[in-house]
Amino acid sequence: MDQDQARRSATAKAARRLLPFLCLCYAVNFLDRVNVGFAALAMNQDLGLTPSIFGAGAGIFFI
Repeated sequence: MDQDQARRSATAKAARRLLPFLCLCYAVNFLDRVNVGFAALAMNQDLGLTPSIFGAGAGIFFI
């Protein structure tokens, strides 16, 4: 029983430390995707990119 309680305590401690950081990373990733989407409107015309080429390039960074 003592090892089981120690394992649960360690898991809870790791979750308390990691989950806020992972949520922050998720939010920053979402904001970055939105910004890239807005930038694509003008960037595709300026660089002469087709939607499929832009999608492939953007997809590489979001895997």
